[in-house]
Amino acid sequence: MEGVIPAGPGLSSRAMQRIVHRTFARSGLFGNPSDQYGGRTIAFSLENFYAEVTLTSSESSAIRIQPHPVYDSTEYASLQELVARTSTEGLYGGVRLLTAAVKRFALYCERNKIPLLRVPTENGGGFTLSYDTNVPRQTGLAGSSAIIYSAIKCLMEWYGIDETMLPYSAHPQLVLSVEAGELGIAAGLQDRVVQVYGGAVHMDFNSEYMQAHGGVGRYCHIDTSLLPQPLYIMYSQNPSESGKVHSGVKERWMAGDPQVRSLMRRVAECGDEGLRLLLLRRPHQQQQQVDFAAGQQAEVGSGESRATRPEIVDLMNLNADLRRALFGDEVLGSKNLRMVELARSIGAGANYTGSGGAVVVFCPDGESQGAVLAAAAHAEGFTLERVKVGPERAPLPPAAADALED
Repeated sequence: MEGVIPAGPGLSSRAMQRIVHRTFARSGLFGNPSDQYGGRTIAFSLENFYAEVTLTSSESSAIRIQPHPVYDSTEYASLQELVARTSTEGLYGGVRLLTAAVKRFALYCERNKIPLLRVPTENGGGFTLSYDTNVPRQTGLAGSSAIIYSAIKCLMEWYGIDETMLPYSAHPQLVLSVEAGELGIAAGLQDRVVQVYGGAVHMDFNSEYMQAHGGVGRYCHIDTSLLPQPLYIMYSQNPSESGKVHSGVKERWMAGDPQVRSLMRRVAECGDEGLRLLLLRRPHQQQQQVDFAAGQQAEVGSGESRATRPEIVDLMNLNADLRRALFGDEVLGSKNLRMVELARSIGAGANYTGSGGAVVVFCPDGESQGAVLAAAAHAEGFTLERVKVGPERAPLPPAAADALED
């Protein structure tokens, strides 16, 4: 439950408030990671996992960031426990994310002349920020941005800032500024766009378009009933740091490396082809195929076949292969590669959900095929969960709605 909720018995001189906001994880489906390179992607909100931030009012003007008892621990029972926990939980908790989120939020409001109606004074106005999360650590499921965006939503509510003052279109850039600008985390806009708008989203990050529109790309919602089913998330319980997988590729791209440029164009084309295949799944007798690059529409006759499950499997596998060609086996790591191999060994399609540690899997033969994969994954120490797609949270135009006829 989000919003202001009672904090129970507490301060006698003024009522204590608690504001709680939750943000779901996200999974890439097609086109990832071309969002950082002017490409096109499809991703969806992953309701299986979330981060939740709580803002609790105080009588002082102090701002307090509360460490998480597990993820921000500074005390360990033994040397062995320190090694074990930091190997699975990582070296960085959420305190730095919350602190950076508050700083960037305040600076954003100052620069954009957004008044903070609840100005802290010595008689009150301060608060404590705390967080919890069940997003598997270091799996590339956008757990960090889920914490940051939950914090920003709490701050907006606390200071009386609504979407007319800080529009949804500005939220992804604000979250990204916390991660990339403040903390130096390698990231693109894809994750933040999906977490702001929810559901399933096709995103076009054409650089010329974004420069002309204040850094905002072209985004549209995809009817989640068009996503292939069943979908699963497979992840490792002991992954590596997800932010490291971008090492080297960005520099080569900026230098104009022809191989990187060519491969990334093909990755972006997966985002467009994925949208075409998903839209063909709609039960229409006559459809129009949208050329997003040219902004034109082409008639598709009623006799053309719908997208088949094998086509979607092949596209997911192609996207994963292109990522492997870009980053190489050493960067992707043996566990990531093995998860893809396991899925393919039973005839499923698999693509990386994000920057490493998890894959999204489509089992074209249904739940029985998923059960076989679950057993194989468990035998090798991986976890497999059926995908629950999160709801739409903010308005976007529907994908090619005006290009489809009943």
